Amino acid sequence: MKKTTWLAIAFAALVIGYVAITSFRPAAARCRVCMSFKGAGDCRTASAANRQEALRTAITNACAQLSSGVIESNQCETTPPVSVEWLK
Repeated sequence: MKKTTWLAIAFAALVIGYVAITSFRPAAARCRVCMSFKGAGDCRTASAANRQEALRTAITNACAQLSSGVIESNQCETTPPVSVEWLK
C-alpha cells in the first residue's frame, strides 16, 4: 500500500479512538429537568462537564419538545424549570 493510505488509516484510527475515549468518560454533572410551557410539560436528563452546562442542556432539550420555532424556544428556555433533580 502507498504511504498516504497508511497515513489515512492511522488518522482515522486516531479520530475513532479519541471519539471512543471521550464518549465513555463519565460526566462531572448530571441532572433531570422538568419544564412547563403553554400547558404542556416535559422532563429531560442531561450530562455535562459542569452543573451549569448540564442544566442548560436539559432545559434546551425539554424546550425542544415543547416549543416550535426560535421565538417559542427562547421563551421556553427563559421560563424557570418546574423541577431540577441533580443525579450526580
